[in-house]
Amino acid sequence: MRNLSIFAAVLFCAFAANSYAQNPVFWTAADSETIPLEPASVHAGRVYHPAVGGGDMHVQIDSRYPVTVAMAWADEWNAAMHPGAPANFSFLCVKEHVTSAIYECHLPSERPMILTFHDERRPEKPVITTIGVILGPGARQFFSPNELHIQYYRCLQPEFNWRRILNEKYQITAAPKVYSLMTPDHDGQELSLKIKSPIPLTVALLPSHLADQVYDKTVTLTDALDKTGCKERGVQSMSFNCTFNVANGTQTLLILPDIDFSGHKKATVEANTVKCVERCELLSPPPNP
Repeated sequence: MRNLSIFAAVLFCAFAANSYAQNPVFWTAADSETIPLEPASVHAGRVYHPAVGGGDMHVQIDSRYPVTVAMAWADEWNAAMHPGAPANFSFLCVKEHVTSAIYECHLPSERPMILTFHDERRPEKPVITTIGVILGPGARQFFSPNELHIQYYRCLQPEFNWRRILNEKYQITAAPKVYSLMTPDHDGQELSLKIKSPIPLTVALLPSHLADQVYDKTVTLTDALDKTGCKERGVQSMSFNCTFNVANGTQTLLILPDIDFSGHKKATVEANTVKCVERCELLSPPPNP
């Protein structure tokens, strides 16, 4: 006899609008509950509280009898539960006639949503309608329970935070100032640079092998700058951001003056990047060379 249950895997992850959300998502089992559903009855599952920008959820369902699964706004659902209140729902990701399926829904905002189940069987005798036309009659009938076992899951993703990787005041010289800055640990890794100088500077992030060639004067600066999109000329006081992929390899910061000058002059440079700080083993592996 097959296992007559619903496995509702509450798989929710908040994805920020930056590109490091491309990395894989893994789910691990959390707590569970078992609910008997009677014909035409409704069950409300967990309430989801997405982060700003929303997130995704994923549910695997196995049920003896067909059910309708949908996401409802938690505030509308709770308001409709009061005696005499109108059943005014807005549903997302409605999926009917579910007996064995994977249910997924993107929650569009931080507004809380609730996972709902509706047993699609008709009651064997008339009942009072309490929940509205969309989900059907809701009065409880004590026969032929459709047992739901709901297994909740939590989302595992790499976690990222901004980290300062350079903060220095240095003596400007005619020779390029070179910092071996970072090796990206994920695609779309952000880098923020802040420069302050008494004279205009050229600032560029280059692959390390290319920066070495510029420093050794085997490649001209103009040719090297043509091969990177992360560059600024004439910088005296500026902040700017760049992004890198794992395939870009180790990046070197190269700074040199745009004009001839005399005397002692100093510039300050600060660099911050978004680095993986937790569960970094879940990051996508680097491409084969």
